[in-house]
Amino acid sequence: MSTTAADRAHTHLREEILQGRITPGTMLSESELAGRLSMSRTPVRAALTRLQDEGWVTIYPQRGALVREVGEQEVWDAAAVRHALESAGVRRGVPSLRDALSGELAENLEAQRVALSDNDFASFMSLAMRFHRGFVELAGNAVMLSVYDRLQDKQAAAIARSSGTITGDIDQVIAEHRRLLDDALRGDWVTFATHLDDHQTRNHGLESGSTR
Repeated sequence: MSTTAADRAHTHLREEILQGRITPGTMLSESELAGRLSMSRTPVRAALTRLQDEGWVTIYPQRGALVREVGEQEVWDAAAVRHALESAGVRRGVPSLRDALSGELAENLEAQRVALSDNDFASFMSLAMRFHRGFVELAGNAVMLSVYDRLQDKQAAAIARSSGTITGDIDQVIAEHRRLLDDALRGDWVTFATHLDDHQTRNHGLESGSTR
């Protein structure tokens, strides 16, 4: 089996699912995918097995792989764990990483403001997801980041199916993000966790593209 081919198939299929180009309820055929991706069925099978492990498909022997619907409760459950990881990242923050990331996150915050002013929902969401990931990066823990990325994919898939709007006041969204950044850079994880809970409660469409 070619590991490179399996990785390529996994990356392609995962992106198609995340972007909504392959919709929930679609039955994926190994042979059809192999032909489309110009590779043998072996790496395609490996890619589908990996996608099943990640919760994106359910494999039915002799039939194919059914793309799963990511339910609203699953999205919110994933959000709760993501936010716990963000708080843990701030609590375990390495001072040198705080210094290194401070400028990048401040620039990201300004770019968020511009995207919201331009009503560019897609750009804002990409920036906001990167912004929140930065809090986990503060811990310098690769395992935490790996878990976080898998959970954040659930958010991306939900947003891809949404109407693409931000609810609430734009200035409030930015103010909440700025407050989180200030807490994180001070290493004040207790206050950060409180503000993050408030931020999640208001939602602003940031978890699934719409209010709950």
